[in-house]
Amino acid sequence: MDNCIFCKIAAKQIPASVVYEDDELLAFKDINPAAPVHLLVIPKQHIATLSDCTDAQAPLLGKMLALAPQLAAQHGIAVQADAEGERSGGYKTLINAGPDGGQEVYHLHLHVYGGPRPWRGLGT
Repeated sequence: MDNCIFCKIAAKQIPASVVYEDDELLAFKDINPAAPVHLLVIPKQHIATLSDCTDAQAPLLGKMLALAPQLAAQHGIAVQADAEGERSGGYKTLINAGPDGGQEVYHLHLHVYGGPRPWRGLGT
């Protein structure tokens, strides 16, 4: 898509702070973070919204979601358990779809948020 900012980022036409890349996905830091850690995971293929996905995109969606805990661990926001099994840390994942869902960029993207919690109500 010629006017899609995320397509331009995936094509390296616009710079981004890339934290992960493979043949299908790109993950980068959000330029307007809503939390201390705020990453975006996008498919390199243009898909406008989650609502445009079909069964054919199920493996891609699974790969996007499976990447989230890996990125969380790399950025210090993973869920951790102590010796007694008490859990700490954590992150949120969010996909906005459509105008009423809060989507601002019409290229499918998964938010990964985490860090100290003044942002706690985000996405609830």
